[in-house]
Amino acid sequence: MMNSSSNSAKQALDKWVEEGNEPSKFEISGAMFELRRRRMFGKALQLSEWLEGQEKVEFAERDYSSRVDLIAKTRGLQKAESYIEKIPEPFRGEVIYRTLLANYVQQTNTKKAEQIFNKIKDLKLPITTFSCNQLLLLYKRTDKRKIADVLLLMEKENIKPSLFTYRLLIDTKGQSNDISGMEQILETMKTEGLEPDVKLLTILAKHYIFGGVNEKAKTVLKQIEGENVTENRRVVSSLLPVYALLGSVDDVTRLWEICETDPRLYECATAIEAFGRLKKVEKAESVFNKMSQKWNDLSAKYYTVMLKVYAYNKMLTKGKDLVKVMGEKGFRIGPLTWDALVKLYIESGEIEKADSVLKKAKEKMQGKPMFASYMMILEEYAKRGDVHNAEKIFYRMREDGYVSRFRQYSALLQTYVNAKVPAYGFRERLKADNVFPSKSLVGQLAQVDAFKKTAVSDLLD
Repeated sequence: MMNSSSNSAKQALDKWVEEGNEPSKFEISGAMFELRRRRMFGKALQLSEWLEGQEKVEFAERDYSSRVDLIAKTRGLQKAESYIEKIPEPFRGEVIYRTLLANYVQQTNTKKAEQIFNKIKDLKLPITTFSCNQLLLLYKRTDKRKIADVLLLMEKENIKPSLFTYRLLIDTKGQSNDISGMEQILETMKTEGLEPDVKLLTILAKHYIFGGVNEKAKTVLKQIEGENVTENRRVVSSLLPVYALLGSVDDVTRLWEICETDPRLYECATAIEAFGRLKKVEKAESVFNKMSQKWNDLSAKYYTVMLKVYAYNKMLTKGKDLVKVMGEKGFRIGPLTWDALVKLYIESGEIEKADSVLKKAKEKMQGKPMFASYMMILEEYAKRGDVHNAEKIFYRMREDGYVSRFRQYSALLQTYVNAKVPAYGFRERLKADNVFPSKSLVGQLAQVDAFKKTAVSDLLD
Protein backbone atom coordinates (compact mmCIF):
# COMPACT_ATOMS: atom_id res chain seq x y z
CA MET A 1 0.00 0.00 0.00
CA MET A 2 2.77 2.43 0.97
CA ASN A 3 4.79 1.87 -2.19
CA SER A 4 1.88 1.83 -4.63
CA SER A 5 0.86 4.93 -6.57
CA SER A 6 -2.29 6.77 -5.54
CA ASN A 7 -4.40 4.91 -8.11
CA SER A 8 -2.81 1.44 -7.99
CA ALA A 9 -3.43 0.40 -4.37
CA LYS A 10 -6.11 -2.13 -5.41
CA GLN A 11 -3.73 -3.83 -7.88
CA ALA A 12 -1.02 -3.98 -5.20
CA LEU A 13 -3.45 -5.66 -2.78
CA ASP A 14 -4.70 -8.12 -5.43
CA LYS A 15 -1.11 -9.07 -6.19
CA TRP A 16 -0.40 -9.54 -2.49
CA VAL A 17 -3.31 -12.02 -2.25
CA GLU A 18 -2.19 -13.81 -5.44
CA GLU A 19 1.16 -14.41 -3.74
CA GLY A 20 -0.65 -16.55 -1.17
CA ASN A 21 -1.36 -14.00 1.57
CA GLU A 22 -4.64 -13.69 3.42
CA PRO A 23 -5.71 -10.47 5.18
CA SER A 24 -6.12 -11.06 8.91
CA LYS A 25 -8.00 -8.74 11.30
CA PHE A 26 -4.68 -7.87 12.94
CA GLU A 27 -3.00 -6.92 9.65
CA ILE A 28 -6.03 -4.96 8.44
CA SER A 29 -6.34 -2.87 11.60
CA GLY A 30 -2.56 -2.31 11.66
CA ALA A 31 -2.48 -1.14 8.04
CA MET A 32 -5.50 1.10 8.51
CA PHE A 33 -3.99 2.63 11.65
CA GLU A 34 -0.70 3.40 9.89
CA LEU A 35 -2.37 4.93 6.84
CA ARG A 36 -4.58 7.12 9.01
CA ARG A 37 -1.65 8.11 11.24
CA ARG A 38 0.25 9.28 8.16
CA ARG A 39 -2.92 11.08 6.96
CA MET A 40 -2.98 8.93 3.81
CA PHE A 41 -6.78 8.93 3.80
CA GLY A 42 -7.09 8.23 0.06
CA LYS A 43 -5.17 4.95 0.32
CA ALA A 44 -6.99 4.05 3.53
CA LEU A 45 -10.29 4.47 1.64
CA GLN A 46 -9.02 2.25 -1.18
CA LEU A 47 -8.09 -0.38 1.41
CA SER A 48 -11.58 -0.18 2.93
CA GLU A 49 -13.24 -0.51 -0.50
CA TRP A 50 -11.00 -3.45 -1.43
CA LEU A 51 -11.75 -5.23 1.85
CA GLU A 52 -15.50 -4.94 1.34
CA GLY A 53 -15.08 -6.80 -1.96
CA GLN A 54 -13.25 -9.70 -0.28
CA GLU A 55 -15.64 -12.56 0.47
CA LYS A 56 -13.63 -13.76 3.48
CA VAL A 57 -13.81 -10.38 5.25
CA GLU A 58 -17.01 -9.62 7.14
CA PHE A 59 -17.85 -5.92 7.57
CA ALA A 60 -19.13 -4.69 10.94
CA GLU A 61 -20.68 -1.33 11.91
CA ARG A 62 -17.31 0.14 12.85
CA ASP A 63 -15.90 -0.82 9.43
CA TYR A 64 -18.75 1.08 7.77
CA SER A 65 -18.26 4.07 10.10
CA SER A 66 -14.56 4.09 9.17
CA ARG A 67 -15.62 4.22 5.50
CA VAL A 68 -17.98 7.15 6.21
CA ASP A 69 -15.13 9.02 7.91
CA LEU A 70 -12.69 8.38 5.06
CA ILE A 71 -15.19 9.43 2.38
CA ALA A 72 -15.88 12.63 4.35
CA LYS A 73 -12.15 13.39 4.52
CA THR A 74 -11.37 12.66 0.85
CA ARG A 75 -14.56 13.20 -1.17
CA GLY A 76 -16.61 15.54 0.99
CA LEU A 77 -19.42 15.29 3.51
CA GLN A 78 -22.24 15.15 0.97
CA LYS A 79 -20.73 11.97 -0.55
CA ALA A 80 -20.31 10.54 2.95
CA GLU A 81 -23.96 11.26 3.74
CA SER A 82 -25.05 9.63 0.47
CA TYR A 83 -22.95 6.54 1.24
CA ILE A 84 -24.84 6.03 4.53
CA GLU A 85 -28.00 5.24 2.53
CA LYS A 86 -26.13 2.32 0.92
CA ILE A 87 -25.08 0.76 4.24
CA PRO A 88 -27.19 -2.31 5.14
CA GLU A 89 -29.87 -1.22 7.63
CA PRO A 90 -28.73 -3.50 10.50
CA PHE A 91 -25.36 -1.68 10.47
CA ARG A 92 -26.81 1.84 10.15
CA GLY A 93 -26.64 2.63 13.84
CA GLU A 94 -25.51 5.37 16.21
CA VAL A 95 -21.80 4.90 15.44
CA ILE A 96 -22.42 5.70 11.75
CA TYR A 97 -24.29 8.95 12.44
CA ARG A 98 -21.98 10.15 15.19
CA THR A 99 -19.05 9.71 12.76
CA LEU A 100 -20.83 11.99 10.29
CA LEU A 101 -21.65 14.40 13.15
CA ALA A 102 -17.97 14.58 14.19
CA ASN A 103 -16.96 15.47 10.62
CA TYR A 104 -19.55 18.25 10.38
CA VAL A 105 -18.32 19.58 13.72
CA GLN A 106 -14.75 19.47 12.43
CA GLN A 107 -15.89 21.64 9.51
CA THR A 108 -17.77 23.92 11.97
CA ASN A 109 -20.96 23.44 9.97
CA THR A 110 -23.44 24.24 12.76
CA LYS A 111 -26.62 23.79 10.72
CA LYS A 112 -25.72 20.33 9.40
CA ALA A 113 -24.24 19.16 12.72
CA GLU A 114 -27.49 20.05 14.50
CA GLN A 115 -29.50 18.28 11.78
CA ILE A 116 -27.49 15.07 12.21
CA PHE A 117 -27.79 15.24 16.01
CA ASN A 118 -31.56 15.66 15.68
CA LYS A 119 -31.66 12.75 13.22
CA ILE A 120 -29.99 10.52 15.84
CA LYS A 121 -32.84 11.48 18.21
CA ASP A 122 -35.54 11.06 15.53
CA LEU A 123 -34.27 7.56 14.66
CA LYS A 124 -34.45 6.77 18.40
CA LEU A 125 -30.78 5.82 18.42
CA PRO A 126 -28.98 6.17 21.77
CA ILE A 127 -27.69 9.68 22.54
CA THR A 128 -24.14 9.11 23.77
CA THR A 129 -21.60 11.16 25.66
CA PHE A 130 -19.53 11.23 22.44
CA SER A 131 -22.30 12.95 20.44
CA CYS A 132 -22.98 15.46 23.22
CA ASN A 133 -19.26 16.20 23.44
CA GLN A 134 -19.26 16.93 19.71
CA LEU A 135 -22.00 19.53 20.18
CA LEU A 136 -20.12 21.05 23.12
CA LEU A 137 -17.00 21.27 20.96
CA LEU A 138 -19.03 22.96 18.21
CA TYR A 139 -20.68 25.51 20.52
CA LYS A 140 -17.38 26.24 22.26
CA ARG A 141 -16.25 27.58 18.86
CA THR A 142 -19.47 29.14 17.59
CA ASP A 143 -22.00 29.99 20.30
CA LYS A 144 -21.11 29.46 23.95
CA ARG A 145 -24.70 30.29 25.01
CA LYS A 146 -25.85 26.91 23.68
CA ILE A 147 -23.45 24.93 25.90
CA ALA A 148 -25.94 25.17 28.79
CA ASP A 149 -28.64 23.57 26.58
CA VAL A 150 -26.43 20.55 25.87
CA LEU A 151 -25.62 20.15 29.56
CA LEU A 152 -29.35 20.28 30.43
CA LEU A 153 -30.04 17.62 27.80
CA MET A 154 -27.30 15.41 29.27
CA GLU A 155 -28.79 15.81 32.73
CA LYS A 156 -32.32 15.05 31.48
CA GLU A 157 -31.20 11.95 29.56
CA ASN A 158 -28.91 10.84 32.41
CA ILE A 159 -25.83 10.99 30.15
CA LYS A 160 -22.70 11.01 32.29
CA PRO A 161 -20.05 13.62 31.38
CA SER A 162 -16.67 12.13 30.50
CA LEU A 163 -13.22 13.47 31.25
CA PHE A 164 -13.28 15.00 27.75
CA THR A 165 -16.55 16.80 28.63
CA TYR A 166 -14.95 18.40 31.69
CA ARG A 167 -11.84 19.25 29.69
CA LEU A 168 -14.00 21.16 27.17
CA LEU A 169 -15.90 22.99 29.91
CA ILE A 170 -12.75 23.97 31.80
CA ASP A 171 -11.14 25.19 28.57
CA THR A 172 -14.26 27.25 27.75
CA LYS A 173 -14.22 28.90 31.18
CA GLY A 174 -10.48 29.51 30.86
CA GLN A 175 -10.91 31.18 27.47
CA SER A 176 -13.35 33.59 29.12
CA ASN A 177 -10.75 34.18 31.86
CA ASP A 178 -13.25 32.83 34.40
CA ILE A 179 -10.74 31.31 36.83
CA SER A 180 -13.24 30.65 39.64
CA GLY A 181 -15.69 29.03 37.16
CA MET A 182 -12.88 26.83 35.90
CA GLU A 183 -12.05 25.72 39.46
CA GLN A 184 -15.71 25.02 40.27
CA ILE A 185 -15.98 22.67 37.28
CA LEU A 186 -12.81 20.90 38.42
CA GLU A 187 -14.32 20.35 41.89
CA THR A 188 -17.58 19.07 40.38
CA MET A 189 -15.61 16.62 38.27
CA LYS A 190 -13.77 15.30 41.31
CA THR A 191 -17.02 14.80 43.23
CA GLU A 192 -18.18 12.67 40.29
CA GLY A 193 -15.20 10.40 40.90
CA LEU A 194 -13.09 11.55 37.95
CA GLU A 195 -9.46 12.58 38.42
CA PRO A 196 -7.81 15.10 36.06
CA ASP A 197 -5.37 13.66 33.54
CA VAL A 198 -2.20 15.35 32.24
CA LYS A 199 -4.09 16.99 29.33
CA LEU A 200 -6.65 18.57 31.63
CA LEU A 201 -4.02 19.75 34.12
CA THR A 202 -2.00 21.25 31.25
CA ILE A 203 -5.07 23.21 30.06
CA LEU A 204 -5.62 24.39 33.64
CA ALA A 205 -1.99 25.56 34.00
CA LYS A 206 -2.10 27.44 30.67
CA HIS A 207 -5.24 29.34 31.64
CA TYR A 208 -3.75 30.22 35.02
CA ILE A 209 -0.78 31.72 33.14
CA PHE A 210 -3.01 33.63 30.69
CA GLY A 211 -5.00 34.86 33.68
CA GLY A 212 -1.86 36.07 35.44
CA VAL A 213 -2.17 33.53 38.29
CA ASN A 214 1.38 32.17 37.89
CA GLU A 215 1.71 30.68 41.38
CA LYS A 216 -1.32 28.46 40.81
CA ALA A 217 0.10 27.47 37.43
CA LYS A 218 3.38 26.43 39.09
CA THR A 219 1.48 24.32 41.67
CA VAL A 220 -0.35 22.48 38.85
CA LEU A 221 2.90 21.93 36.94
CA LYS A 222 4.53 20.42 40.03
CA GLN A 223 1.48 18.14 40.34
CA ILE A 224 2.04 16.98 36.75
CA GLU A 225 5.76 16.38 37.42
CA GLY A 226 5.05 14.18 40.43
CA GLU A 227 7.65 13.25 43.00
CA ASN A 228 10.29 12.18 40.48
CA VAL A 229 9.99 13.64 36.99
CA THR A 230 12.96 11.54 35.78
CA GLU A 231 10.96 8.38 36.47
CA ASN A 232 7.79 10.11 35.20
CA ARG A 233 9.47 11.13 31.94
CA ARG A 234 6.36 10.71 29.77
CA VAL A 235 5.03 14.06 31.10
CA VAL A 236 8.08 16.07 30.00
CA SER A 237 6.72 16.80 26.52
CA SER A 238 3.52 18.21 28.09
CA LEU A 239 5.46 20.34 30.58
CA LEU A 240 8.00 21.94 28.24
CA PRO A 241 5.60 24.25 26.31
CA VAL A 242 3.85 25.37 29.51
CA TYR A 243 7.08 26.24 31.32
CA ALA A 244 8.02 28.17 28.18
CA LEU A 245 4.74 30.13 28.47
CA LEU A 246 5.76 30.95 32.04
CA GLY A 247 9.06 32.26 30.66
CA SER A 248 11.04 29.82 32.81
CA VAL A 249 14.30 29.10 30.95
CA ASP A 250 15.65 27.18 33.97
CA ASP A 251 12.74 24.73 34.07
CA VAL A 252 12.77 24.13 30.30
CA THR A 253 16.54 23.53 30.42
CA ARG A 254 16.19 21.24 33.47
CA LEU A 255 13.53 19.10 31.78
CA TRP A 256 15.40 18.92 28.47
CA GLU A 257 18.53 17.68 30.28
CA ILE A 258 16.50 14.65 31.46
CA CYS A 259 15.90 13.68 27.81
CA GLU A 260 19.04 15.02 26.13
CA THR A 261 21.24 11.90 26.29
CA ASP A 262 18.63 9.68 24.65
CA PRO A 263 15.76 11.86 23.38
CA ARG A 264 12.52 10.67 21.83
CA LEU A 265 11.30 12.33 18.67
CA TYR A 266 8.28 14.07 20.23
CA GLU A 267 10.45 15.31 23.12
CA CYS A 268 12.80 16.98 20.62
CA ALA A 269 9.87 18.65 18.87
CA THR A 270 8.42 20.11 22.09
CA ALA A 271 11.89 21.21 23.28
CA ILE A 272 12.51 23.06 19.99
CA GLU A 273 9.14 24.80 20.34
CA ALA A 274 9.82 25.69 24.01
CA PHE A 275 13.30 27.11 23.41
CA GLY A 276 11.96 29.04 20.41
CA ARG A 277 9.24 30.67 22.50
CA LEU A 278 11.90 31.65 25.04
CA LYS A 279 13.90 33.24 22.18
CA LYS A 280 16.74 30.75 22.73
CA VAL A 281 17.07 30.13 18.99
CA GLU A 282 20.59 28.67 19.13
CA LYS A 283 19.45 26.13 21.71
CA ALA A 284 16.44 25.24 19.53
CA GLU A 285 18.79 24.79 16.56
CA SER A 286 21.04 22.57 18.66
CA VAL A 287 18.10 20.29 19.51
CA PHE A 288 17.00 20.28 15.85
CA ASN A 289 20.49 19.28 14.69
CA LYS A 290 20.63 16.51 17.29
CA MET A 291 17.23 15.27 16.10
CA SER A 292 18.30 15.39 12.42
CA GLN A 293 21.43 13.35 13.16
CA LYS A 294 19.56 10.70 15.15
CA TRP A 295 16.69 10.32 12.64
CA ASN A 296 17.78 10.59 9.00
CA ASP A 297 14.24 10.23 7.63
CA LEU A 298 12.52 13.09 9.46
CA SER A 299 9.18 14.11 7.97
CA ALA A 300 8.23 17.67 7.01
CA LYS A 301 6.32 17.94 10.30
CA TYR A 302 9.54 18.23 12.33
CA TYR A 303 11.14 20.75 9.97
CA THR A 304 7.96 22.79 10.35
CA VAL A 305 8.50 22.95 14.13
CA MET A 306 11.87 24.63 13.52
CA LEU A 307 10.32 26.86 10.86
CA LYS A 308 7.82 28.11 13.47
CA VAL A 309 10.72 29.05 15.75
CA TYR A 310 12.19 31.23 12.99
CA ALA A 311 8.74 32.74 12.38
CA TYR A 312 8.18 33.48 16.08
CA ASN A 313 11.57 35.18 16.26
CA LYS A 314 11.14 37.08 12.93
CA MET A 315 14.14 35.39 11.28
CA LEU A 316 12.97 35.51 7.67
CA THR A 317 16.27 34.57 5.98
CA LYS A 318 16.82 31.47 8.13
CA GLY A 319 13.19 30.47 7.59
CA LYS A 320 13.53 30.75 3.81
CA ASP A 321 16.76 28.72 3.88
CA LEU A 322 15.03 25.95 5.84
CA VAL A 323 12.16 25.85 3.34
CA LYS A 324 14.73 25.47 0.54
CA VAL A 325 16.22 22.47 2.38
CA MET A 326 12.74 20.97 2.65
CA GLY A 327 12.29 21.45 -1.09
CA GLU A 328 15.65 19.81 -1.84
CA LYS A 329 14.68 16.83 0.29
CA GLY A 330 11.51 16.41 -1.75
CA PHE A 331 9.10 16.94 1.14
CA ARG A 332 5.41 17.19 0.42
CA ILE A 333 4.60 20.62 1.82
CA GLY A 334 1.25 20.48 3.61
CA PRO A 335 -1.06 22.75 5.65
CA LEU A 336 1.17 22.74 8.76
CA THR A 337 4.14 24.06 6.76
CA TRP A 338 1.94 26.60 4.96
CA ASP A 339 0.80 27.82 8.38
CA ALA A 340 4.41 28.28 9.53
CA LEU A 341 5.29 30.12 6.29
CA VAL A 342 2.31 32.46 6.70
CA LYS A 343 3.41 33.24 10.25
CA LEU A 344 6.99 33.75 9.08
CA TYR A 345 5.99 36.37 6.49
CA ILE A 346 3.45 38.10 8.74
CA GLU A 347 5.94 38.40 11.60
CA SER A 348 8.36 39.92 9.09
CA GLY A 349 5.73 42.48 7.99
CA GLU A 350 5.12 40.91 4.56
CA ILE A 351 1.34 40.39 4.61
CA GLU A 352 1.00 40.39 0.81
CA LYS A 353 3.63 37.63 0.53
CA ALA A 354 1.87 35.60 3.25
CA ASP A 355 -1.41 35.93 1.33
CA SER A 356 0.29 34.95 -1.94
CA VAL A 357 1.96 31.87 -0.37
CA LEU A 358 -1.37 30.59 0.94
CA LYS A 359 -3.15 31.21 -2.36
CA LYS A 360 -0.45 29.37 -4.36
CA ALA A 361 -0.41 26.51 -1.86
CA LYS A 362 -4.17 26.08 -2.23
CA GLU A 363 -3.95 26.10 -6.03
CA LYS A 364 -0.97 23.75 -6.43
CA MET A 365 -1.07 21.36 -3.46
CA GLN A 366 -3.52 18.82 -2.07
CA GLY A 367 -5.49 19.69 1.05
CA LYS A 368 -6.82 23.00 2.31
CA PRO A 369 -5.13 25.64 4.46
CA MET A 370 -5.74 25.61 8.20
CA PHE A 371 -8.32 27.93 9.78
CA ALA A 372 -5.49 29.54 11.81
CA SER A 373 -3.53 30.36 8.62
CA TYR A 374 -6.45 32.25 7.13
CA MET A 375 -7.15 34.01 10.43
CA MET A 376 -3.56 35.32 10.73
CA ILE A 377 -3.92 37.02 7.34
CA LEU A 378 -7.47 38.23 7.98
CA GLU A 379 -6.51 39.76 11.33
CA GLU A 380 -3.49 41.47 9.76
CA TYR A 381 -5.70 43.02 7.05
CA ALA A 382 -8.09 44.05 9.84
CA LYS A 383 -5.30 45.96 11.62
CA ARG A 384 -4.63 47.84 8.37
CA GLY A 385 -8.30 48.52 7.69
CA ASP A 386 -7.89 46.83 4.29
CA VAL A 387 -11.54 45.98 3.60
CA HIS A 388 -11.02 44.75 0.02
CA ASN A 389 -8.40 42.10 0.92
CA ALA A 390 -10.13 41.16 4.19
CA GLU A 391 -13.34 40.38 2.30
CA LYS A 392 -11.35 38.30 -0.23
CA ILE A 393 -9.80 36.20 2.56
CA PHE A 394 -13.22 35.85 4.22
CA TYR A 395 -14.65 34.58 0.92
CA ARG A 396 -11.78 32.10 0.45
CA MET A 397 -12.39 30.77 3.97
CA ARG A 398 -16.05 30.15 3.14
CA GLU A 399 -15.02 28.37 -0.07
CA ASP A 400 -12.93 25.99 2.06
CA GLY A 401 -15.81 25.25 4.41
CA TYR A 402 -14.87 27.59 7.27
CA VAL A 403 -18.25 29.14 7.97
CA SER A 404 -20.29 30.41 10.92
CA ARG A 405 -17.35 31.18 13.15
CA PHE A 406 -17.70 34.16 15.46
CA ARG A 407 -13.99 34.99 15.25
CA GLN A 408 -14.11 35.35 11.45
CA TYR A 409 -16.94 37.87 11.62
CA SER A 410 -15.34 39.77 14.49
CA ALA A 411 -12.06 40.16 12.53
CA LEU A 412 -13.89 41.18 9.35
CA LEU A 413 -16.01 43.72 11.21
CA GLN A 414 -12.90 45.13 12.90
CA THR A 415 -11.53 45.82 9.40
CA TYR A 416 -14.48 48.14 8.73
CA VAL A 417 -14.03 49.77 12.16
CA ASN A 418 -10.34 50.45 11.51
CA ALA A 419 -11.09 51.67 7.98
CA LYS A 420 -13.78 53.99 9.43
CA VAL A 421 -16.31 52.93 6.80
CA PRO A 422 -19.86 51.56 7.24
CA ALA A 423 -20.43 47.80 6.91
CA TYR A 424 -23.73 47.71 5.02
CA GLY A 425 -25.86 44.59 5.49
CA PHE A 426 -23.60 43.09 8.14
CA ARG A 427 -26.43 42.22 10.54
CA GLU A 428 -28.15 40.34 7.72
CA ARG A 429 -24.94 38.42 6.99
CA LEU A 430 -24.71 37.36 10.62
CA LYS A 431 -28.34 36.27 10.65
CA ALA A 432 -27.93 34.26 7.43
CA ASP A 433 -25.06 32.30 9.01
CA ASN A 434 -26.84 31.85 12.37
CA VAL A 435 -24.21 33.90 14.20
CA PHE A 436 -25.70 35.60 17.27
CA PRO A 437 -23.82 38.85 18.07
CA SER A 438 -22.02 38.88 21.42
CA LYS A 439 -21.57 42.09 23.46
CA SER A 440 -18.24 42.81 21.76
CA LEU A 441 -19.68 42.19 18.29
CA VAL A 442 -22.67 44.45 19.07
CA GLY A 443 -20.15 47.14 20.08
CA GLN A 444 -18.33 46.76 16.76
CA LEU A 445 -21.64 46.96 14.85
CA ALA A 446 -22.49 50.19 16.68
CA GLN A 447 -19.15 51.65 15.63
CA VAL A 448 -19.65 50.92 11.93
CA ASP A 449 -23.22 52.24 12.14
CA ALA A 450 -21.74 55.55 13.36
CA PHE A 451 -19.86 55.91 10.07
CA LYS A 452 -23.09 56.07 8.03
CA LYS A 453 -23.63 59.48 6.54
CA THR A 454 -26.85 61.40 7.08
CA ALA A 455 -28.45 63.82 4.63
CA VAL A 456 -27.14 66.74 6.71
CA SER A 457 -23.55 65.40 6.81
CA ASP A 458 -23.66 65.02 3.00
CA LEU A 459 -24.61 68.71 2.67
CA LEU A 460 -21.84 69.78 5.06
CA ASP A 461 -19.28 67.71 3.10
